[in-house]
Amino acid sequence: MTDKSSGDHHSRGLKSRHVQLIAIGGTIGTGLFLGAGQSIHLAGPSILLAYLITGIACFLLMRSLGELLLSNVDAHSFIDFIYEYLGEKVGFVAGWTYWICWVTIAMTEITAVGLYMKFWFPSLPQWIPGMVMLLILLGINLVTVGLFGETEFWFALIKIIAIVVLICIGIYMVVVNFKTSVGHASLTNLVNHGGFFPQGIKGFVLSFQMVLFSFVGIEMVGLTAAETEDPMKVIPEAINEIPLRIILFYVGSLLAIMAIYPWNMISESQSPFVQVFENIGIKSAASIINVVVITAAASACNGSLFSTGRMLFSLNYGKKNKFSKKISTLSHNQVPAFALKFSTAVIAISVILNMFMAESVFTFISSIATTCFLFIWGTIVIAHLKYRRKIKLEKAEETLAFKMPLFPMTNYLILAFLTFVGIVLCLKPDTLIALIASICWLIILYGIKSVQMKLAD
Repeated sequence: MTDKSSGDHHSRGLKSRHVQLIAIGGTIGTGLFLGAGQSIHLAGPSILLAYLITGIACFLLMRSLGELLLSNVDAHSFIDFIYEYLGEKVGFVAGWTYWICWVTIAMTEITAVGLYMKFWFPSLPQWIPGMVMLLILLGINLVTVGLFGETEFWFALIKIIAIVVLICIGIYMVVVNFKTSVGHASLTNLVNHGGFFPQGIKGFVLSFQMVLFSFVGIEMVGLTAAETEDPMKVIPEAINEIPLRIILFYVGSLLAIMAIYPWNMISESQSPFVQVFENIGIKSAASIINVVVITAAASACNGSLFSTGRMLFSLNYGKKNKFSKKISTLSHNQVPAFALKFSTAVIAISVILNMFMAESVFTFISSIATTCFLFIWGTIVIAHLKYRRKIKLEKAEETLAFKMPLFPMTNYLILAFLTFVGIVLCLKPDTLIALIASICWLIILYGIKSVQMKLAD
């Protein structure tokens, strides 16, 4: 275990249950609770297959990431491995892209908190709840990493309880053939209204863009290894349980919703969770779901602060200038306090600016951020390929305790899947523009680093 008294090493304050719930919390967001209706209307029941395929791809991605993490559990983040195996330029681009992505995600989530609070307090200025929540979460993150883990544990638990309750209600309603306002709850609802692919292959293919972005944050486990108790045991456990989570939380909840209601009767504008709870006579369903989505937003923002703080620390670690030295300093609680405060200040400025931004501009910026995750995930897989090539040359493959299944075929399957989603983004004008803008962003960052390296020479 790393010496806690060391000035430049993180405290290993994250327990097994913290990492498990961080992994779950990273993949369950407001998109499931509020946006599931839109996803269902895009592909119908075939959305279940899209989630299953994407879930398998993400599991394999995490296996490759897990292998990298366990090769050096003292690495500050997974970006360290991208630097090591893909070079300084790609590492620079990946690190700063990942940081700005999480800043933008935090911005969207605390803005969303302001919108959700209007449900109870219509006259409350939108920016106040988000700013209050941001400051509270900053305080939690500054205390100890253990307190962050504990907060995320309970945030994730609330989301899990809501989903498990929905699935149990769905099972009950199907078993008793419960009469709803649009028919009866039955598994036949999955095929009786245009078949399993009611929107055709086109609708199924287009759904992958939205489905993939539901899994953004799954790689957050890659930031926890240096702060986890017994990472050699905890990290593999967290990664190996991902398939069960995907089946239970995403596929299970959507299956329950579409068994209760025909897919074409599910509201696009209202949360399907609200529809289900209201139908069984829970009048306060909207308020209950509002509490859950506020929790989901707070969880995402909490994770964003953790990610941006650790990433900023990692990007500046070992550099000589004053700013980098300050940012890469740990507090007496072994947390990157200055990096956390700087990231929070950027997020706070963004929220205030968002009050004056057109909705379309804000959505566009968010789309660019999420599109960049294709690049981040791709670099993880390629770094893993390079790592395995290195240990093969060193004839050290037999020492691997946590192997990527069916390597290297699975690596190429993940890259093919990410390429497929990139092609899907080209099929709609709004996502195509975001994809082009993301590529421009990556090229600009690469150019900046190239110039820096030339000047340094």
